[in-house]
Amino acid sequence: MSHHSHAYGPTGSGAVLLNLGGDTGALIIHTGRELLGREIEVSRADRAGEPRTHSAVRERQVLDGTFHSAVYPDLPAGRYTVWWDDDTAAGTVTVVGGIVAEFTWPTSASSPID
Repeated sequence: MSHHSHAYGPTGSGAVLLNLGGDTGALIIHTGRELLGREIEVSRADRAGEPRTHSAVRERQVLDGTFHSAVYPDLPAGRYTVWWDDDTAAGTVTVVGGIVAEFTWPTSASSPID
C-alpha cells in the first residue's frame, strides 16, 4: 500500500476556488487530523482504467474552527469511488454539476475490510 504524504501549512477561509456549473461539481472529503498531508485518490466508478485524481488532506481554518479535508474543485458530474488504499474502496459518492458533494472518511472502527 503506497500513501503519499505532504507537509502543507493551514489553508485559510476562501483560499480554495471551486469551478461549479453545468456538468462540473466539486467534492470535499472530510477526515480527521491523523490524515493531515495524506493524498486521497478518487476515480470515476463507471470508467474503470481511467487515471485516478488525488488531493492532499489539509488543515482548513474557518470562522467556526479548524477541520481537515481533501478538496477536489472541478470534477465532471458522475459517481466516484473514494480509495482507502491502492486496492480498497472507502466508499462512493455522486458528484452533481453545480453542487459541492461531501464524503466523510471512515473511522478506523468502520474501515473497509479486505
